Amino acid sequence: MLMHKSDRQMHKTAAGDILLDVRNLETHFFGEDSLTRALGGISFQVMKGETLGVVGESGCGKSVTALSILRLLPKQAAETVGGEVRFQGRNLLELPEREMRKIRGDKIAMIFQDPMTSLNPVYMVGRQIAEAVQIHTGASRSVALARAEEMLRFVRIADPERRVGNYPHEMSGGMRQRVMIAMALACAPELLIADEPTTALDVTIQAQILRLIVDLKKRTGTAVMFITHDLGVVAETCQRVIVMYAGRIVEQAVVTDLFARPMHPYTQALMRSVPDRRQGRKRRLPEIPGIVPNLREPIIGCSFAPRCPYATEICREKSPVLEEHGLHHAAACWHVEKVLSS
Repeated sequence: MLMHKSDRQMHKTAAGDILLDVRNLETHFFGEDSLTRALGGISFQVMKGETLGVVGESGCGKSVTALSILRLLPKQAAETVGGEVRFQGRNLLELPEREMRKIRGDKIAMIFQDPMTSLNPVYMVGRQIAEAVQIHTGASRSVALARAEEMLRFVRIADPERRVGNYPHEMSGGMRQRVMIAMALACAPELLIADEPTTALDVTIQAQILRLIVDLKKRTGTAVMFITHDLGVVAETCQRVIVMYAGRIVEQAVVTDLFARPMHPYTQALMRSVPDRRQGRKRRLPEIPGIVPNLREPIIGCSFAPRCPYATEICREKSPVLEEHGLHHAAACWHVEKVLSS
């Protein structure tokens, strides 16, 4: 679903309606004798009711961003060392754990990548959905189970009366992912974080899950932060998008603008690597030369410079900041004009 002119105008008028405001978020992972700078001070916003795409290669920091927001990082191995995550006027990073537990699953919910490892194998799916309802609403067990059945019907699982009594292993991958969506939406959250929810599914089921998320968003008004490495998913489901590389945001824009005028060389390279069905098998997909930088070492200059065809001396010496180069379109690059003219 691409954003057209009227949609862009709507986005502009809603610019002050911020639901989530992430400011200079820094997260580090700690080893026995090493420190990995997984997030290098990222800032972005999610507006009420919108779908924001977060795209980039594996290891760029997409999932770490989501886990940092919800404070679900492994405590012995990782820590958010700087920044703010403001939700409804409160900095989530400063809240006591007791308050965070009230927000997780209620105000902010998350769909994880692999439903088989996210669902408890020894409990029936209906009970797992009902548990979240009981915790956050104080409903009785019978009321919560009725809600679980209602949510399975809501996500279009056939025969929900019977399926509430199924264990995860008795369901297909697509059905388990629908259960995860039902669980995430059971308490009507204001923000849904979907972390690559179609990764482990076949193409047909992927399309069904994507349509389901888009449809449910329209019906509930929930804002969605959609994490993916698939630009096609971004084009179909998102209104705005941020592009991440090596733990930093290198570009952010309205989806149509990003696809029409990518301003960062990394975004350009990602788009060139997407197969074009019109070409059939005639064209070899271009690859991005080089490797992702080692985040255990301090990065001097632009993190993409070693792989960038436009890199000059300033790119290797000074890190570019994220600056606007058009309406709601920002990029962290010293040579935006060269990129646009290429």
